Amino acid sequence: MSSLALKVAPRAMAVVCTDDELRVSLTDGRWLSVPIAWFPRLAHASMSERGNYELLGDGQGIHWPDVDEDISVIGLIAGQPSVELKGAYA
Repeated sequence: MSSLALKVAPRAMAVVCTDDELRVSLTDGRWLSVPIAWFPRLAHASMSERGNYELLGDGQGIHWPDVDEDISVIGLIAGQPSVELKGAYA
């Protein structure tokens, strides 16, 4: 029996943040869109701070140096919000 597994994980190519959502363009052609409220540091950041991001590990993650936020692409695909948000509901 075989299992379905990602042989090559999709990577981020570009990021767009609006007041409502975080959108990530992936190398496989998909766009991921999640509520920006999932990431409180980004939700409270200015548009300039949101626009200043770096792709990490050839697109495996995204880093916003101005607000010290790091998000993995695999985490986004899995639908995982920030641990800070999870803590708010604990």
